[in-house]
Amino acid sequence: MFRFITRRTLGAVVTLLIIAACTFFLFFAVPADPARLACGKVCPPELLEQARHNLGLDQPLFVQFLTWVGGIFLGRDYEGLGYCSAPCLGFSFVNKAPVLDTILDRMPLTISLTLGAAVVFLFFGVATGIVAALKQGKALDKIASVSSLIGASLQIYFIGTLALYFLVYKNHILRQPGYVPFTENPLNWAAGLMLPWVVLAIIFTANYTRMTRSTMVEQLTEDYVRTARAKGMANRSVVMRFALRGTLITIVTILGVDLGTLIGGAIITEQTFGLQGIGQLSIRAVWSSDLPMLMATVLVAASAIVVFNIIVDVLYAVIDPRVRLS
Repeated sequence: MFRFITRRTLGAVVTLLIIAACTFFLFFAVPADPARLACGKVCPPELLEQARHNLGLDQPLFVQFLTWVGGIFLGRDYEGLGYCSAPCLGFSFVNKAPVLDTILDRMPLTISLTLGAAVVFLFFGVATGIVAALKQGKALDKIASVSSLIGASLQIYFIGTLALYFLVYKNHILRQPGYVPFTENPLNWAAGLMLPWVVLAIIFTANYTRMTRSTMVEQLTEDYVRTARAKGMANRSVVMRFALRGTLITIVTILGVDLGTLIGGAIITEQTFGLQGIGQLSIRAVWSSDLPMLMATVLVAASAIVVFNIIVDVLYAVIDPRVRLS
């Protein structure tokens, strides 16, 4: 297990470095001058050159990239801006502040949005899928299947806009989406994110319902499940202890992908509901050609996907003893 985790971690580091390099070099294909953006609209040539020097933009691109990577592990001193301690993802070209501080300030909202929605759609999706599998071929199973197809075809920007109009602006059933720290007021925290959670649950529950149902139907025909029933074990125990455990492999797989996707794809969700998280931060970085901020948000999104995939691989052996990692 330790060798597997070490090998996957090293592979993840290489993957993230490649993603960071692609983002870095593609950024300079944009015609905008980051130094001029940092210096301001009215900037004398001498101040423009000083800004370019302070930001390290007067060095070759490859040297700039190596310096940026080194700052993550060793820290970096920006002339005229100050020292950025490790892990340093750079100073923003726009607000002259450490990128990591800004990301950490926005991270709680994105994590709350992701994990809260995951709890909702995981609970309803798995529960509906189990019931549909146990009622295979009956009316409830057909209703669940049709609802899943409809839900899977919806998009966040479409259903989110409709939900905002009918549930917030017109009927005032839910409050305007916003973020209040959990430690400050748990009730307002949940109330402010309730609408995004509901909308994301409508979309993602469909997939979990379909996958849980199909896998559960298959598990219920396995020999060990039939053996447990033949020994007189209660149907509830057979379903929860044996069939569901085999189904968890599929659920954990798609959950790991979805969690990484929700964090990495927070741009659409946060833009739809006007939430100021990492997704909105990355949009502003693109608009303002803020390279350090853009690279950091891309790196965070890629890291989330990579980390959750590693966790999923490790959980395989925990859920199913038949799985061996080598």
